[in-house]
Amino acid sequence: MQLLTFCSQVPNVAFNWLNIFVQIRAELTTRIVYSIGTIFVSILLTVILAMIDTSSWPEVFFWITMICVVILNMANGIYQNTVFGMAAKLPAKYTGAIILGNNISGTLVSLVSMLTIYIFDDPRMAGIYYFIIALVVLCICFDTYFALPLNRFYRHHERESEKLKFHQKSPNENDSKIPYLKVMNQCKVQLCNVFCVFLVTLSIFPSIQGEVQPVDPNFFIKQPYFTQVTCFLTFNIFAMIGSLLANVVQWPKPEVLWIPVTMRFLYIPYYIFSNYQVQNQNRLLPVYFENEWIYWFISITMALSSGYLSSLAMMYTSLVVEPKYASTAGMMGGAFLITGIFGGILVSFIWPWAVTHIG
Repeated sequence: MQLLTFCSQVPNVAFNWLNIFVQIRAELTTRIVYSIGTIFVSILLTVILAMIDTSSWPEVFFWITMICVVILNMANGIYQNTVFGMAAKLPAKYTGAIILGNNISGTLVSLVSMLTIYIFDDPRMAGIYYFIIALVVLCICFDTYFALPLNRFYRHHERESEKLKFHQKSPNENDSKIPYLKVMNQCKVQLCNVFCVFLVTLSIFPSIQGEVQPVDPNFFIKQPYFTQVTCFLTFNIFAMIGSLLANVVQWPKPEVLWIPVTMRFLYIPYYIFSNYQVQNQNRLLPVYFENEWIYWFISITMALSSGYLSSLAMMYTSLVVEPKYASTAGMMGGAFLITGIFGGILVSFIWPWAVTHIG
């Protein structure tokens, strides 16, 4: 699992940053088409591998899968970062809509996961249908790309963005040169907010939260549904609600957003001292928080704050820079988002050792 994590996240992080700093002679939407195409081919190959008998060559199957994961996440890094760059040309709520879309997809995956417990006895068939659904979604993404130039609203903001760049450009300014340090300095606080929100969230979810067990044997949600409901479904639903709220209410203001973002670090000790049980290992660290209802409520607030604050921070990232650099700032926000996710995953490797060796 750790190898899978590195094969997925390292290329994703690397290509998010490369997509910002490496000057590619291609429009943002062109990058999206090629990245979606690469993702489509990678998933299609995975479906084919799942359909054929690979039991006689497990090592070859494993490394083909890892290569597919690397290629898929390279393309995904470019795709996700470019989408944030495009959305930054639009009003701020559309950047928040991308975070909302991510959380909606997580909710759908959680629901599908619970349904497959009832429908499929064979994990292989469940996996095949998961990937087929992904192919259908990618086809929809292709359709929306080709429909985008027909959208008058998007064309209007695209033209306004180009006009703004032209009028704000100084006489000696090179068209191809973007002052990255200047842009980063203008939005550094919001970039830090984006990073910290996802660092905290991914250091807890799902690594710790997915292993928290009920203390009360009479609690009305039993395993395996306790984890499915209080962890995955709860997080995805309330992160989605948080993202929706950010489109309606923008509070606190950019200057003080760091305060609630920093306070979220308090979630980490709470979850560590909950009934977090590492599989097949004895916990030495004492358990201080045993009430399932309080745990569930804290999980709701963690998810709600994750969706809300991450959306706000991404919105503010493009608003606090000069308008002509909004697209670059949006792409930087996307890169810090992925870097925060990667950092959270790395931090999450510490907790199993901590609870089984300290105490």
